[in-house]
Amino acid sequence: MAYLSWSPDLDTGILEIDNQHKQIMDFINRLHDARQHADRLGVIAVVDDLVEYTLSHFAFEECLIEDAGYEFVRGHKKVHELFVRRVSGFHERLKKGEDISHELHSLLHRWLFSHIRHDDHAYVAAVRPQMKALAEERSPEGWFSRSLKRFFG
Repeated sequence: MAYLSWSPDLDTGILEIDNQHKQIMDFINRLHDARQHADRLGVIAVVDDLVEYTLSHFAFEECLIEDAGYEFVRGHKKVHELFVRRVSGFHERLKKGEDISHELHSLLHRWLFSHIRHDDHAYVAAVRPQMKALAEERSPEGWFSRSLKRFFG
């Protein structure tokens, strides 16, 4: 399976989300490199980083679509929850010594593109009109402050 590369059809038009998706793509490509070099410790490190980053991305995205009033936020969260559960299973198998790198890489490759093109693009119409107001709202009760509190207490 080849390296993943960004294409314009993946753009949501929401810069922060697109940058986060590109970062996830980079983790998947790093997993590919570690697999190619049979670097078990590298695979473990990448999977650990990928899981941590993806959880943060999901939390940020869910906060954004919730605050923008996206009507299908519950369904979107459920998709994230199912994905996290599936990847957690791979993570556990990896920690037990099983080589899951090819199987996980294949899943991540298919899932990321499909999720962006279908699930994430579905919320863009609800979120983009709110983005300027959400991004500029820095008062103590504004979106920016509320989001920081959600992520960092």
